[in-house]
Amino acid sequence: MTKSIQHQLFYPHPPAIVWEYLTTPELMAQWLMPTDFQPIVGFDFQFRTNPIPKFDFDGIVYCKVLEVVANKKLSYSWKGGPGDGTFTMDSIVVWTLTEKDGGTDLSLEHSGFKVLTNLPIFQAMEEGWLKNMKKIAEHINTAKHGSTHA
Repeated sequence: MTKSIQHQLFYPHPPAIVWEYLTTPELMAQWLMPTDFQPIVGFDFQFRTNPIPKFDFDGIVYCKVLEVVANKKLSYSWKGGPGDGTFTMDSIVVWTLTEKDGGTDLSLEHSGFKVLTNLPIFQAMEEGWLKNMKKIAEHINTAKHGSTHA
């Protein structure tokens, strides 16, 4: 059995501004984790944070860009584990941006969790993704638009 995380938030900003926070490494580090991400299909990148032994996680998320449709859709693989070459988490993150009157609906689907093997990290990430999506809104609201620096 697999399970997925799904969240949707509305941002009173055009898709291009929200997109910057999903694809610019310096901005991604503000709301998620430091990364060497590039919005290029096939690009391998990592997110890095502190290890979380209780989740059997060494602090490195190994990712590959799967799809890029500027200002509309971004997806990448999301793998992690204890650091011994095995992955206890092998999943897919999909961001979808939909332009609406006065802003953007941002949808997240993080899927492929095998509930029996990674239920604790799934539960933590379900809450964490929503907090991170709210952080994007906070950063956009305090940023000076026209600049990628908050």
